Amino acid sequence: MTFVQLIDCRTSRFDEMDRLMDTWVEQTKGKRTATHAVVGKDRSDASHFIEIVEFPSFEEAMRNSNLPETGKVFQELVALCDEMPTFTDLDVVRDERLCAATARRLFETVAAPGELAPLDGLLAQDYHDHDPANVQDTIGMDAMRREVEMWRGGFDVTFTVEDQISEDDRVCTRWTFEGTHHGEFMGLAPTGREVTMTGTTVFRFDDDGRIAEGWWQYDRLGLMAQLGALDALEN
Repeated sequence: MTFVQLIDCRTSRFDEMDRLMDTWVEQTKGKRTATHAVVGKDRSDASHFIEIVEFPSFEEAMRNSNLPETGKVFQELVALCDEMPTFTDLDVVRDERLCAATARRLFETVAAPGELAPLDGLLAQDYHDHDPANVQDTIGMDAMRREVEMWRGGFDVTFTVEDQISEDDRVCTRWTFEGTHHGEFMGLAPTGREVTMTGTTVFRFDDDGRIAEGWWQYDRLGLMAQLGALDALEN
């Protein structure tokens, strides 16, 4: 279930607070779990600010709070406030906004360097994946995690989201994949080649806002050609 936290504070040093938050965003790049954040200033009180932060779930919010960088920044943020800020925790019971941000975050999570982050805030446990390159569909979050690890093991992954269209419980994302072939992939030894691939993915979301099903279309033949896998056939 989507979770929202309201942070209510008063400060006469907002410019310093704004720079502090920019620093925190940079320090936690690839690790923070918030999907959307808005800061508003009270029109009748220039020292009164409210930040609205959205997470895929309460558990993801707690994971975000437990980041070492978050604890450090919180103490510095409190020091910039005129009084102790207040926090309101909300479970979202109705959301008219569709799930494009969650789809985008999945691509960001897959491409983030280091150990693959947990996917439970993004994918349903019984997630069902349709990939025409696989003989059988991938079913279950753990199985999908292994699929993602296979790609990450072969490439330094970067995804660029080119376009998104949302309707009801579906989000269609057009993306570009770029990477360096640094590990074994589909039986091919590392080549060190830089590769690019385009594709489109349609995700279906469940009632909890998690991705329940996915359909992938991408230029795998073009990818294999860039890796030299088709050279023998051409000769």
